Amino acid sequence: AGVTVDVAGLDVTAPGSAEECVRSVIARHGRLDALVNNAGGAGQRATLELGTVAALRACMEVNFFGVAAATRAALPHLRASQGRLVTISSVRGVIGQPFNECYSAAKFAVEGLMEALAPVAAEVGVTVSLVEPAAVIDTGFVANAPPDLPEMFSAASPYAAAFAGYRGWVSTGAVEGAQTAAEVAEVVVRTLTGDRPALRVQTSEYARRYVARKLADPDGEALQARMRSWLR
Repeated sequence: AGVTVDVAGLDVTAPGSAEECVRSVIARHGRLDALVNNAGGAGQRATLELGTVAALRACMEVNFFGVAAATRAALPHLRASQGRLVTISSVRGVIGQPFNECYSAAKFAVEGLMEALAPVAAEVGVTVSLVEPAAVIDTGFVANAPPDLPEMFSAASPYAAAFAGYRGWVSTGAVEGAQTAAEVAEVVVRTLTGDRPALRVQTSEYARRYVARKLADPDGEALQARMRSWLR
């Protein structure tokens, strides 16, 4: 308990890196009690028609395949310790965000992977949880994102007006309910140490209300109307 491991050399997009990281942990400490999948990156703000498949693949590599690789490498040792698997998702993994299609797609994929894995993992003693924050204001997540595509601003772009509306919403509505990284980390710690953590753990009351809209909207029409309002 209380042991942390330096994983500065871990690159979740590099083949074999996750496996080597787990091997080094076992070599140094003899066991693994928990894995927190925290690696992630914002994809380029664009839309599918104007973005590239390469950018989509890059986003999926970090946010989905990296999570899958680290989880796969850790599971034999988590089985042995009856440990915890916690993955940082996002409210964008429940409700998609316009012009953030690749990031939303990756987080939706993570949500599906962990939801499907959770009952299987429970059968072998591993507890699986998804932590779902909204905006987090004091990290380099946004600053390190690829720049917006110039084509999105072009007067010739069929999406220019909607993109301008979206950027206006981001400057106001997208920061509602924002938290600090420390506040989110407190939720992660509680998820790691609580008696019976849920599959999905929102990090604030705002995030809980936000994702509840999806569950209360079985045909998706109310959410579509809300998302369209962000573009006007």
